[in-house]
Amino acid sequence: MVIDLSSFYNVPRDLDKFFDELWKPSMISQRRQAYPPINIAEDTSNIYVYAEMPGVQISDVDITLSDGSLVIKGNRKHDTGSYYRQERPAGLFQRVVNLNVPVDADKVKAKMKDGILEIIVPKAEEAKPKKVSIEAQ
Repeated sequence: MVIDLSSFYNVPRDLDKFFDELWKPSMISQRRQAYPPINIAEDTSNIYVYAEMPGVQISDVDITLSDGSLVIKGNRKHDTGSYYRQERPAGLFQRVVNLNVPVDADKVKAKMKDGILEIIVPKAEEAKPKKVSIEAQ
């Protein structure tokens, strides 16, 4: 009886190639990150979105709320000059935050201070927790 193992001859080489590509330093350093970085918090009545956007003017930011999603769009303008290294992202950006709860769109507030955009999204009354009373019998 003859067992043909020729299809397994390349397995060690293929695994080595896979792990070499996975741990390559250039792959880790070139991983693209979402911009702007955001923090999302909530309490019983509001959702709070904080977006870090240093150097972005208020006139260059557009916030829309539609279909349960908060969309932050903007343009971070390039500084003038000739660069040999540029790590701070520039250009058009967009972040979409899925809210997953009904909100009161008419009462959304936004403000920017020191490069931090703060958006307060009030939850709709039907999304707020309600206490249920227990009757004694």
